[in-house]
Amino acid sequence: MTHRRWPAEWEPQSAIWLSWPHNRETWPGHFEGVPAAFARFVRATAEVVPVQILVDPAAAGDAEKHVGGVVGVTLVECPTNDCWIRDYGPTFVIDSSDGDESATDRSLSVVGIDWRYNAWGGKYPPWDRDAAAAERIVRSARQRDPRIRREESPLCCEGGALETDGLGRLLTTPECLITETRNPGWDQERIAHELHRRLGITEILWIDGGGLEGDDTDGHVDQLARFVDERNVVCAVCDDASDPNHEPLEANYRQLRIWGRQTDPEVEVHRLPIPEPRRIEGQRVPESYCNFLIVGGSRVIVPQFAQPAADERAVAILTELMPGMEIYPLEASELVWGLGAFHCASQQQPARV
Repeated sequence: MTHRRWPAEWEPQSAIWLSWPHNRETWPGHFEGVPAAFARFVRATAEVVPVQILVDPAAAGDAEKHVGGVVGVTLVECPTNDCWIRDYGPTFVIDSSDGDESATDRSLSVVGIDWRYNAWGGKYPPWDRDAAAAERIVRSARQRDPRIRREESPLCCEGGALETDGLGRLLTTPECLITETRNPGWDQERIAHELHRRLGITEILWIDGGGLEGDDTDGHVDQLARFVDERNVVCAVCDDASDPNHEPLEANYRQLRIWGRQTDPEVEVHRLPIPEPRRIEGQRVPESYCNFLIVGGSRVIVPQFAQPAADERAVAILTELMPGMEIYPLEASELVWGLGAFHCASQQQPARV
């Protein structure tokens, strides 16, 4: 019997995958500070777990200049269109041939799920290089561990649309999956079956209150709600009733609280307020502290948005909720002009343990 499980982000990791930023159109008019900001993210991650960075050949010199000598960092040549590897990289799951994950190491394998990818419903062509990157990632990972294999899924799905507790529960949003721009002809039942088949998911909460103003993903869950452990979820909220984000985020929070009392084990939902609105070139940027990355089960890299009061409040909330973790605040106000932050820019590879 085969048993499949998608580990939670706080479980042991063998690597964090990143993709070096090089597309100036992602940060129009404000790209200059992005490589240095990304390099700080690389260093904060590599201090804890090995980092594999996809580097487009055209950006090889820039990547080498900024992070080439960083301990724990490996540069992997791979053509890319953009840096948001969470969405086009593989989702790594653990597969146990005898259904017992406590069995010997020989019974376990890692499977990289290669979803279809079309740049968030066809918004940003071309995306052909990013769509092909998952195969390159798995091939590179196999060089270090031959018990890693790739599996293609016909589902169009971005990694930022999926959040798990490692126990088979999944948080997602219908706007990112049940759409004609991503999965024409697929209904909710068919998508749920595919998520169960590929990830071992047994319970799905479809969060449908709405996403952040300025978010171009149609409402990725990693901007809205995240597990911090099996019993606690943080939910992005907006305390300003005049803000357009207020009601959609409150609706998400209410839905999560109802579900949290009904699921087993029960889940407590905690408010994680977003900062005040900030605009770049007249466009609001989707800033959310839910876009943190848990690294190696010990460090939480939390985006900061140059708003000290809000930044400090988010750090305090996460510090209280994750007492065994090092809460590591890191400035993301430059990176977020590309409409993403640290979780969007990373993909974890779980350890085969």
